[in-house]
Amino acid sequence: MKLQHQTLIALGTNLGDRLANLRTALDALPPEVVILDKSKIYETPAWGFEDQPAFLNMAVKGRTDLKPEALLKHLKLLETRLGREPSFHWGPRLIDIDLLFYDDLILDTPRLVIPHPRLHERAFVLVPLTDIAPDFIHPILGKTIRQLLEGVDKSNILPIAG
Repeated sequence: MKLQHQTLIALGTNLGDRLANLRTALDALPPEVVILDKSKIYETPAWGFEDQPAFLNMAVKGRTDLKPEALLKHLKLLETRLGREPSFHWGPRLIDIDLLFYDDLILDTPRLVIPHPRLHERAFVLVPLTDIAPDFIHPILGKTIRQLLEGVDKSNILPIAG
């Protein structure tokens, strides 16, 4: 089976054994998402709602045959299967898997927005993305991931594992 679409995905966790949560999520992505590259793992302060444990974040470059909506459904099912429970917006979570980019597609539907909105404001997304796709161009903003990273404060983003 030839996998046709490149995708960039963010993973984050701040509950339980955070490293194990990321490893389990990575192991669960295939065969629907074939991992081509993965970033280092970074410890990052909570964003949005700050009174919660620090996160571990990383990014993955993958290939898939799934259409965007089917890929989103797959990722959300994985979150549930891996133990994520409903919480409040920006609240703590066992695992968070976000679809950031799908090729250079621009999509805005009630269920799915690609590129992921506000990713360009979030160092915890841009730092790991720079590890694996520094020259990828944001299809709306027309800037590379590296250029977007220059516009955010990354001082609290600490690498913890390769």
